[in-house]
Amino acid sequence: MIAFLAKGGVLVVPILLCSVLALAIFVERLIRFSRMRSRGTGLAEKVVELIRSGREKEAYDTAFQSNSPMGRVLAQAIGVKDQDREIIETVLVNATENEVRSLSAYTQALATIGNIAPLLGLLGTVIGMIKAFMVIQQMGGKVNAAVLAGGIWEAMLTTALGLCVALPTMVAHSYLLARIDNYEARLQGGSVAFMKTILRK
Repeated sequence: MIAFLAKGGVLVVPILLCSVLALAIFVERLIRFSRMRSRGTGLAEKVVELIRSGREKEAYDTAFQSNSPMGRVLAQAIGVKDQDREIIETVLVNATENEVRSLSAYTQALATIGNIAPLLGLLGTVIGMIKAFMVIQQMGGKVNAAVLAGGIWEAMLTTALGLCVALPTMVAHSYLLARIDNYEARLQGGSVAFMKTILRK
């Protein structure tokens, strides 16, 4: 396999590095999301119930100690619950945006890898084709079909490899964005439930 890939030229190396980096980012995000799900499940409902029953200190401790995005958002909101409505809403919005930004870490890198991998492959193909035609020129009129075919398939190897890296990377990127959108909706839902509870008091 190594000998086969080596025929694609020097650009095979950065394409393979892109694939390793994309896989590492995807796995790291999956682990992060799986940990958050176990920590933040049902937290908003629990905190809101504690506030309704007048146990605000316990509600803050529960949110803060959960070590989850929802917990951090609610903990900041509880800290300013006695302020004006505009201040509470501003804190909730800023806290939610910060958590979403943290969740989105490295996802842009996935999109970048998905975009540059096929371009690297195309560049490798162009370089390979240039080399193939240089060989043909050196051979003069004695063009060997086997040599021509061999040079072309070796040149196109990088394009195929670039596409093989780009396609799953873009799928992974779309999947992570969907997960992030889901978490953002949950954070907004928790914020709305918190505001309703505060306004009823």
